[in-house]
Amino acid sequence: METLIAFLTVFTHPQLLLLVGVGTFAGVYVGAIPGLSVTMAVSILISFTFTWDVLPAIALMIGIYMGGVYGGSRTAILLNIPGAPSAIATALDGYPMAQRGEAGTAIGVTTVMSFFGGFVGIAVLAIAAPFVSDFALTFQPRDYMLLAVLGILLVGSLSSGSLIKGIFAGALGLAIGAVGRDPLTFTERFTFDLQIMQGGISFIAVMIGMFGVSEALLQLHHVDKDAVKQNISRIVPSFGTIRKHLPLSLQTSSIGVIIGALPGTGGDIAALMAYDHAKRVTKTPERAFGDGAIEGLVAPETANNAAVGGAFIPMMTLGIPGDAVTAIMIGALYIHGLNPGPMLMIERPDMFWFIVGALVVANVFMLIFGLTGIKIFTRIVEMPRAVLIPLIMLLSIVGAYAVNNSLSDVYWMLGFGFFGYFMRHYGYPLGPVILGVILSRLLDDNWRRAIISEREDLGRFFWGIITSPLSATLLAAVILIFVSQTPLWTRAKAKLLSTDA
Repeated sequence: METLIAFLTVFTHPQLLLLVGVGTFAGVYVGAIPGLSVTMAVSILISFTFTWDVLPAIALMIGIYMGGVYGGSRTAILLNIPGAPSAIATALDGYPMAQRGEAGTAIGVTTVMSFFGGFVGIAVLAIAAPFVSDFALTFQPRDYMLLAVLGILLVGSLSSGSLIKGIFAGALGLAIGAVGRDPLTFTERFTFDLQIMQGGISFIAVMIGMFGVSEALLQLHHVDKDAVKQNISRIVPSFGTIRKHLPLSLQTSSIGVIIGALPGTGGDIAALMAYDHAKRVTKTPERAFGDGAIEGLVAPETANNAAVGGAFIPMMTLGIPGDAVTAIMIGALYIHGLNPGPMLMIERPDMFWFIVGALVVANVFMLIFGLTGIKIFTRIVEMPRAVLIPLIMLLSIVGAYAVNNSLSDVYWMLGFGFFGYFMRHYGYPLGPVILGVILSRLLDDNWRRAIISEREDLGRFFWGIITSPLSATLLAAVILIFVSQTPLWTRAKAKLLSTDA
């Protein structure tokens, strides 16, 4: 009975309901602005909610978190500028749909599928949190390293043309991510004795530049063309569309929950892995991936929103943050006299169920706010290009500066914008570059943790991979994905299909 009362607290208290709604609304629009991250918004809130009671403070933060994860898809679809790293995969098919006049359909699909993915993540948090957290604890540094390698091999999915160009772009991203001082030894890497490079390069600046500025420069070639009129007669996807993609959404939601529950990963990696999974299991998409495939929206949006519930699992059961936002929430709970972790589940089970209830309410508000205001948003892509191009540049500059309040990030953003323009002009994909930057730290840190834990003995390191069921499974997946992207595999598969025919 107490559990039910705690769960229904948000529903029965108008103040809490209002705070979740306001937070979700704010999160949707904060997430839609490049550079204004959810992490930034939640961290700022801590200072404002310091004197509040714990329930209103957490309710507002949860609303912003849930809304912000979804909000990044708006500018990804309309302007090809992901509002957050987790929306990179959404832009791959969402923006081509907007270019066809189908922005309303794309936003409707992402909203409904985000709601579905969020619901799956919350359900797993409520039902199976201890089991998922126990599984997450079995991951060793070598497993995180293999997971990063697995992610890097997704360059094949993010490369619409040449695999060689995709590999080059991914390697470039890894190199960019390694710039700065080594976090363990504090030695300089790829800095060329330049002070501006010692602090590293913000991947947000790289992302905004490569997607936003390069898009504005490409649009300069088509200034005289009329804007694409958007068809927004039907926004909510039909029941048939939802039913058709239900199996895929369940699969990618599961990926999102598991990846989200792994400390230090998050929705960006989950979305990219889900996108790769969709490309592999979808045999006959209505449109090719990268050209406006609905599956290319379903997979990343269900995964990154399911990762929200996944990120709360280690936070609530172990006191370990699943991502940057839950790390800040752990700090907020400490400030309000609570101790996240196993004892919280025993001493204050009502707090666990309050958070579950707040997530449910925030997910519903996200659906409501996501399906409203679409007509206004779609006006953006219907603007004359002479107005749209300066708007993209303005958003890009504001977004890059807002990350660290630094002009250096703006310079990096502009530089990578010009570089991204030439990459796109010569057929090099941008997605693998951002993927490489995101995964660089995960790969680097966990490779060294793994080798240090084995006393720098490569033999023991590889023996540990082979003898661990989890590590061996991840290694097999790495080998399989690598082989499946080689020309030899493609020829063998085509030969096998022709033989069967």
